[in-house]
Amino acid sequence: MSNKNQGFTLLEIMVVVVILGILAAIVVPKIMGRPDQAKILKVKADIENIGSALDLYNLDNGFYPSTAQGLEALVNEPKADPTPTNWHGYLQSIPVDPWGHEYHYACPGQHNTSYDLYSLGADNTEGGNGINRDIGNWNNN
Repeated sequence: MSNKNQGFTLLEIMVVVVILGILAAIVVPKIMGRPDQAKILKVKADIENIGSALDLYNLDNGFYPSTAQGLEALVNEPKADPTPTNWHGYLQSIPVDPWGHEYHYACPGQHNTSYDLYSLGADNTEGGNGINRDIGNWNNN
């Protein structure tokens, strides 16, 4: 066996660069042409991630944070009732929606028995269509 320096050849690197260029040429125009849709997708991803943190809180403590405690209970241990018995830091910070508004949280929820987590959309008012529509954990599809 000989000790050869192993690595990528120039041809292999160029093939990868061409493939990445083709993918970028296909994907970027679709994303850049639809920034509103990208914002809606971000809201859905945020709701999913915050929802996972809320579910962990519930698993650790046997209940979700109250509406008064809000999502802040995922970052800082609540001191008001109901106080958690097995609290851990669940998020480093609470994200805001793509339009710079806080996410809304209610426990129990009107749409779900456990909790409602939602954004009021770009206009930050209830109802609406398109980017102004409410997006919540009950319609996160």
